[in-house]
Amino acid sequence: MRVLSGIQPSGSLHIGNYFAMMRRMIRYQEEHTLFVFIVNLHALTSVSDAKRLSADTLTAAVDFISLGLDPEKCFFWVQSDVPEVTELTWILSNVTPMGLLERAHSYKDKTAKGISPNHGLFAYPVLMAADILLYQSDVVPVGQDQKQHLEMTRDIAIRFNNAFGETFTIPEAEIDEELAVIPGIDGQKMSKSYGNTIDIFETEDVLKKKVMSIVTDSRGVDEPKDPDSDSLFQLMSLFIDADEREALRDRYITPGLKYSDVKKELFEKIWEFYAPYREKREGLLKNADTVRDIMKAGAEKTREEAMKTLDLVRQRVGLKY
Repeated sequence: MRVLSGIQPSGSLHIGNYFAMMRRMIRYQEEHTLFVFIVNLHALTSVSDAKRLSADTLTAAVDFISLGLDPEKCFFWVQSDVPEVTELTWILSNVTPMGLLERAHSYKDKTAKGISPNHGLFAYPVLMAADILLYQSDVVPVGQDQKQHLEMTRDIAIRFNNAFGETFTIPEAEIDEELAVIPGIDGQKMSKSYGNTIDIFETEDVLKKKVMSIVTDSRGVDEPKDPDSDSLFQLMSLFIDADEREALRDRYITPGLKYSDVKKELFEKIWEFYAPYREKREGLLKNADTVRDIMKAGAEKTREEAMKTLDLVRQRVGLKY
């Protein structure tokens, strides 16, 4: 089975990225044919600082490798290093109805928040479709916010296959309902755009400050707490096993629990959880050219797969003569 996922280099990676996507990909490299990429072309819709995008792309690659992704066990590359995806995007654009793109929730949400509408933002789902279809992906792990885009990819692939003959695998979405929404420090979904993230490789002081600022309700020490509506409980649950979770739940519903105590425990859990990966990350950051070589080799390997599909697509639509 072919599994594909990507992550945008639009800032430091956070624990929401790790538990919703990165951890699964690191596990899948042992079980499936895995395609993982740094989505820097998509990032252009939100990042206009060239130096920042370049630096964040390299850092995202470093973070993934530090956390256990093995480039020898999967296809791991930077999106812009495989130009075949942009050619396929153009071809797919010619079978994508305007009405389909106009219904995209993400486009509506972003423009409603004041982001200036442009063609890149509007056509984002077509590039995403090209990313997925180019590698004949069977399964695409996505969050609830990306489910519609995956459905649009399926629609585009079906339209192309109906028009030109069977060409693309129709991908399926994989959504982990338990991790569909990981809360940030303000209770909303953890997102860089909301400025509410807990980054994976925060400094100790910054991590402690962020964890201690997690929003909780106003219930006093002598009142029972509701674990199911509490962001702090949800975040703590990411770092503990089932037995520990039940014990924490009992503490919540029993008067006497202090949110500040749970925050201190969460800080220690996060700091200890990522401790084994920090040393490797520091070493990779000091050897950036090694990381660039790894990504270059990954792109070369990935392009071989991309050309298999693109050659077929060119033949189907008449671009080979």
